[in-house]
Amino acid sequence: MIEVYSWPTPNGHKVHIMLEECGLPYRAHAVDIGAGDQFSAEFLAISPNNKIPALVDPDGPDGRPMSLFESGAILLYLAGKTGKLLPADTRGKYETLQWLMFQMGGVGPMLGQAHHFRIYAPQKIDYAVERYTNEAKRLYGVMDRQIARHRYIAGNEYTIADIAVFPWLRSWKNQGIDWNDYPHLKGWFDEIAARPAVQRGVEVLADRRKPQMDDKAREALFGAKQYARR
Repeated sequence: MIEVYSWPTPNGHKVHIMLEECGLPYRAHAVDIGAGDQFSAEFLAISPNNKIPALVDPDGPDGRPMSLFESGAILLYLAGKTGKLLPADTRGKYETLQWLMFQMGGVGPMLGQAHHFRIYAPQKIDYAVERYTNEAKRLYGVMDRQIARHRYIAGNEYTIADIAVFPWLRSWKNQGIDWNDYPHLKGWFDEIAARPAVQRGVEVLADRRKPQMDDKAREALFGAKQYARR
């Protein structure tokens, strides 16, 4: 039984979906990032960057337990463990990896900034809102052009690149996106959203998330506590 320490955010959903797609048995442990659970000594032992998700596999590659943090690394680990959702041929593998890195270096961080400055920032900063909204639109445009030529993000095969990107696009409204501007990507989004494993994955821990952010959660997520040395 794989132990997953997570929360229902896009990065958490990546791993939940991957586990469901691979059919691996797992147990999800809630790390309430609004309550500050990510700063506990127990969680830091497996996730030194105090970010979700993290994973402990009791049956690691050498038969011993292995812990991992960073959602992209976890996707690669699970793909290697199961032989699923990452092409075996060299060309297909690296075509997939470049789009996985595109998500990790672009889609996640930039859409996260768009969320922050459009929704959560205590002061509205027009420059930041415009900058990150425009970057979100640019990234959607990159993906829309890719899907115009291919069925999936990395080509014509469903891979970990699709799993990495999809959860971040579920909050398209918060990113200032109009789907009418990205018809090819919208078709892809609807197809991925209809997959049973994806539907199960995005429901993992979903009942634990509060609909509104209170002052305690805002401090845990955006306040000085996250910058304290540990």
